Amino acid sequence: MASTNDLKNGLVLKLDGGQLWSVVEFQHVKPGKGPAFVRTKLKHVLSGKVVDKTFNAGVKVETANVDKRGMQFSYKDGNDFVFMDTETFDQITVTPETVGDAANYLLEGNEVVVAMYEGSVLYIELPASVELVIEYTEPGVQGDRSTGGSKPARLETGYEIQVPLFITTGEKIKVDTRSGEYLGRVNS
Repeated sequence: MASTNDLKNGLVLKLDGGQLWSVVEFQHVKPGKGPAFVRTKLKHVLSGKVVDKTFNAGVKVETANVDKRGMQFSYKDGNDFVFMDTETFDQITVTPETVGDAANYLLEGNEVVVAMYEGSVLYIELPASVELVIEYTEPGVQGDRSTGGSKPARLETGYEIQVPLFITTGEKIKVDTRSGEYLGRVNS
């Protein structure tokens, strides 16, 4: 249990009959008239739905002990994903539903953060950007400029994104894992 005065970003609360909500932002408000309160923005851990919720100041809220561990993606076993704990070398199997869009950027050996609660995996957290090789894209045409349009390119994970016209097959690029946008070339 924690008080609303102890809230901080990233803290996971257990509300509404055991549902897990992560604190995205919070603000302590002391109006000139009436009691103080805490205005929060909460994100549902499983669905990603964001809601605004107000608590009276000093009220006790139940916190959930979410264990975040650094893990390495090992391989795909059928449809499931197998991750290895980098400290204990234990392996866990995660369903495609839990991995979600992160699958578009996962390569064997990638480091991720796996969030677990009471032995079950809640979600996979990727770094903000990853470096991937372009598996295939149409060749550029003379006169293509960096300020020009874009074209589809298939990454080594099989995921397709839009890249500038001057990018060629075999180049290593940086991709934003939150939006799937091209961020730039990687000079090796």
